[in-house]
Amino acid sequence: MTGASAELPEEAYAAALAGLDRMTAARLDILLTGNTPSAALGMISGEIAPSGLVEPLFDTEGLLTTWRAGMLRHPPERVWDDCMRLGIGVLVRGSGDYPVMLRDDPAPAPVLFIRGSLVGITGRRVAIVGTRNATGSGREIAARLGRDLSAEGVHVVSGLARGIDGCAHRGALSVADAASPVAVVASGLDVVYPREHHELWQDVAERGALISEAPPGTAPESYRFPLRNRIIAGLSEIVVVVESRESGGSLITVNEARVRGVSVMAVPGALGNRAARGTNELIRDGCAIVTETADVLVALGLDSRRAGVVAYDPRPRPTREDREPLAMCCEPRTLDQLTLLTGRSLVECAMAMARLEANGWVRQVNGWFEATDANASLL
Repeated sequence: MTGASAELPEEAYAAALAGLDRMTAARLDILLTGNTPSAALGMISGEIAPSGLVEPLFDTEGLLTTWRAGMLRHPPERVWDDCMRLGIGVLVRGSGDYPVMLRDDPAPAPVLFIRGSLVGITGRRVAIVGTRNATGSGREIAARLGRDLSAEGVHVVSGLARGIDGCAHRGALSVADAASPVAVVASGLDVVYPREHHELWQDVAERGALISEAPPGTAPESYRFPLRNRIIAGLSEIVVVVESRESGGSLITVNEARVRGVSVMAVPGALGNRAARGTNELIRDGCAIVTETADVLVALGLDSRRAGVVAYDPRPRPTREDREPLAMCCEPRTLDQLTLLTGRSLVECAMAMARLEANGWVRQVNGWFEATDANASLL
């Protein structure tokens, strides 16, 4: 490795190694165990004699020929120029800036590419994952969890896919001066996928960190998505599944979390909701349930509802369906009046009032209902 290449930092050689065809995390780990990235490339080129497990690795049929051809097409200086031009950093496992929580991972990523910064990722971390084909309710829940967790100083980790992932990060980004989000993607950091998430990618990179195992220019090939899920799990303390079918990427993340001893929680869904079959099966099999953000905070040991200056309110929050009749009860109302004001049937109003009374949001005297909270109209 002579000439201009000799002046390159080791990260440049690492980036070039990561982009070679037929390179896997396991093979890259073998190459970099006990060797600098430049030495590993020297072994591939034949300038340096292979050592350790590298020599038997080269016996793999056609592997050395493929890698040498790849070095000619994508030399380290060209790959490094692309990284510098695009503002992409390269983190090599074992270096001081490599994420601490991934250093001893069961399936480590030897080289990571990053846009943004991990410097601020020092607090608690929760992954929010789920199906791409999410329901409206699932999207709303993911966004609310992302927003509320971020507001509590929890870093939201996800994959920036369509559906639940994207909604979780939009929710996290909706909070000013909140915890930095982290996204792990399956393509080069200059290849936005899905394309409609271009602005979301930019926002995550500016406010937090965008991470990939792939060098610039790498397409989002299907096999890369399950691989990135292990990094999502490895970066997280808890994985929350909002909606998932019986199989899919989010359940791969669940399995990767369990391998790493990472807690898994799930949001229950309606029995007829196909998008929630996977989450309901997780709950059936003993997974912890998430019905509100506080459930996740409790699991993290961060529930501070009783510690703040605002009085702790233990009442279950009114459902979306119950908020309208509750808002009408800022002054005493009868069921007949509520049916006229809301346009709902007498049975619907009676059921809503029964729920609200049971949960302490209204009081009832001789058929007249009145809100117990002066701010009920603002809920």
